Amino acid sequence: MLWGLVPLLILLALYWITDALIMPAITRHGSEFPLPDFTNQRLIEAQIVLDELDLSHEISSEEYSPGKERGIILNQFPVAGTKVKSGRAVKFVISLGQKMVPIPFMGGRSVRQAMLDLEATGLILGEIHWAFSDTLPERVVVFSYPAAQTEIPLGSPVNLMVNRGRASDFTYMPKVVGLTLTEAARRIEDKLLKVGLVTPRLDENYLPETVLEQSEAEGTELDVGTEIDLVVSSTG
Repeated sequence: MLWGLVPLLILLALYWITDALIMPAITRHGSEFPLPDFTNQRLIEAQIVLDELDLSHEISSEEYSPGKERGIILNQFPVAGTKVKSGRAVKFVISLGQKMVPIPFMGGRSVRQAMLDLEATGLILGEIHWAFSDTLPERVVVFSYPAAQTEIPLGSPVNLMVNRGRASDFTYMPKVVGLTLTEAARRIEDKLLKVGLVTPRLDENYLPETVLEQSEAEGTELDVGTEIDLVVSSTG
C-alpha cells in the first residue's frame, strides 16, 4: 500500500518544484517591481537607476519646454508605479530646453506692423517708449531693445522705441488687462491717456479691481487725452 503512494508523492513533489521554482524562473513571476518616477531628472542621472534595475531606455521624442533644462525627462512610458520586470525598456520624452528665437528687424515699420512681426516670431510687444527726431518719419519704430537678431526665449516681450517727431498729439495704448486698477491707471496716464468709465463685473476668479477688459486694444494709436474705459473684477 505504501509502495503505491511513492509514485504519487514523487509526482506531487515534481509538481511543486515545477510550480514553485522552475516556472517562476522561466516566467520571472514574482520579480515584478514598481517602476520609479524618472520625470524631472536628467537622463544621465536616470541611467544610473536604470542600470541598477536592469532596465533599458528609449528616447521616443524631444520637445522644447520652457523652464526645463536640456536633457530633463518630461514624460515616461510606462508611467511611474507600473509593475515591470528586469529587461524592460522605458520610453522617455526629453526636453530640448527653452526655445530661443531671434528678434526681427522692425526699424521703419509702424507699431501695428511691428506687433504682427513679433507675433509671427512667437514674441510679444513690451513697452513703447518715445524718440524725438524730425529727421525720421513720425510714428515708426526706430529700434527695438533687445536689439534686432538678438536671440531670446520664445514668448518674451520686446520693447520698442518709436519716433514721435516734434508732435505731441498722439500716443499708443498699453496693455493693462490683468493689472490692478491702480497700476492700470498709472500706465494709462504714463501714455498721456485718461481713465474713463470703470465698470465692475462679478468674477471671483480674480482679486478685486483686477482689470478684465480695456476699451482699446494694445498698441492702438490714440490721440493724447483719450479716455480708456475699463472693466474690473468685483467679488460682490
